[in-house]
Parts: sequence; structure tokens; C-alpha cells
Amino acid sequence: MSAKKTKILLLSDTHSYMDDRILEFASGVDVVLHAGDMGAHEGMDKLEAASKQLVGVYGNIDDHTMRLRFPLHQKFKIGGMKIWMTHIGGYPPKYNLRVRETIQKEQPDVFICGHSHILKVVNDPKIQCLHMNPGAAGQHGFHKVRTMLRFEIVQLDPEKKGRIENLEVIELGNRGQLR
Repeated sequence: MSAKKTKILLLSDTHSYMDDRILEFASGVDVVLHAGDMGAHEGMDKLEAASKQLVGVYGNIDDHTMRLRFPLHQKFKIGGMKIWMTHIGGYPPKYNLRVRETIQKEQPDVFICGHSHILKVVNDPKIQCLHMNPGAAGQHGFHKVRTMLRFEIVQLDPEKKGRIENLEVIELGNRGQLR
């Protein structure tokens, strides 16, 4: 029996900005996760065309048509791992009020959010959950460096949940620096 590996690109807060480097990274993975504040549909159309699979949630800057295209929350499994993605979620142990009760009850293996423009990956030992925020891949906001995360979910046994491996930070250059 061989291990099942799913390569994932995680990004957020593109704010209508989509460059060729993002699209190149997107084409090299199995699943692209976008944690909200997408902005213009044209950028998301390009990302979707470059991706094998795109899973996204809308953020606070996304308009009503983007909110029809993507939900507020996505809850799904990859490699047996329960994943919950939403745009505004807070950080352990100070989760946002609108997710706090549910995250305690459902205890996902991975909780993904965006919004803060701050790249952060931290374990919440209280609920055995890995919290991931990829920072911001766009040009708008206070962040200095545009970032994304790339990782694999490896499942050795189909009866058991997988684990995250090969987690890496992708730096796309300084905000305001066009490539």
C-alpha cells in the first residue's frame, strides 16, 4: 500500500491581485485553498483555470456576486483530515466569537483563516488543531512581504487521518513590488 499525497497551496487576501507567479504555483499542486478577500472575479477566474481544484471562502471585502460564488465557511476532508476554512477566525486560544463555540465542539484537525495579513502557523494543543494563516498574497494592506503556504497532506492508511508534511512559506516579494 502506497501513501496518498495531496499537494496544497494556501493563499489569502489577494484583493484583486493575481500575478503569474501565483498562477504558476497554483498549477503545480492538487488543491488550491483561498481563505478569502479575493476581490475581482477576473483574478479568481485565472486562479481557477490554473488549478486542478479550487476551494475558497469569501472575505469581508468580497462583493455580493463573490459571496454567491463562494461560501463563508468550507468544511471538508483531505487525506482523512477535517479542515475548516473561513476568512475571519482569530487565533488560538482567542478565536473570533462567531467560530469559538463551533471550533471547540467540532475540533477540526486544521483551521484555516486569512484576514489579518499576518502569516502564522500554530498548534492549538487544547483541541489538537493546527491553525494556519498564509498571510497576504496581494498588493493591498499593511503587510510588507506577500506570502503563501505550500504543504502536503500525506495519508499512509486510508482508515486513519493523514498528517501535514513539507510545509513551506512562499515569499512572493515585497508588497508594492511588481514582478
